[in-house]
Amino acid sequence: MDNKTQAVFFDLDGTLADTGPDMAAALNFVLTTHNKQTVAYDELRHLVSHGSLALVRKGFGDGYHDQQLDDYCVQLRTYYLENICAHTKLFDGMDSLLSELEQREIKWGVVTNKPAFLTDPLMIELALENRAASIISGDTLPVNKPHPAPMLLACEQTQCEPQHSVYIGDALRDIQAGNACGMKTLVAGWGYIHTSDKPETWCANGHINHPLDTLQWL
Repeated sequence: MDNKTQAVFFDLDGTLADTGPDMAAALNFVLTTHNKQTVAYDELRHLVSHGSLALVRKGFGDGYHDQQLDDYCVQLRTYYLENICAHTKLFDGMDSLLSELEQREIKWGVVTNKPAFLTDPLMIELALENRAASIISGDTLPVNKPHPAPMLLACEQTQCEPQHSVYIGDALRDIQAGNACGMKTLVAGWGYIHTSDKPETWCANGHINHPLDTLQWL
């Protein structure tokens, strides 16, 4: 990358913020209400980036039809919304990175597949809603990641060019979406990556293990 970096965009769950504990707590609440055994956080962490349905499927297992799973997802999201920032916090070093980007007058934003009714209150609770130059949720457009359209909208809102922007995420779809629109892409090694994932095969421009490592790429 050169010194023309105009914007840095982040995935939300597992990249910008450690939302896993609250998402896991929401699943275990739903499981408890249905007299099901709760699941240890270590077994759920890698699923958080994949949303409520992935968590529900893990918790309830096989044998449930789509309507039942949808009902459980609604219950999970309702509880999660009511407790959306009980334990969630920015990953270590992330606030320092955001402050440094702002000092350098490099815009930053969020492009997530999380629906807006959850994204917006979470950003407010984290006191980031007025700092982010763009917030694109999973239902902002008819398509979401790995489709590049949300990334291009973020660039449009920030008046930045994709080729002069960076996207950081912890899932394959993040890297695919960034690559598809010509952004530089970085894998967030601190995120919700499972041992079975192979991020070295995702065709990212780089792999970073701490938020402040981003500065080496600007």
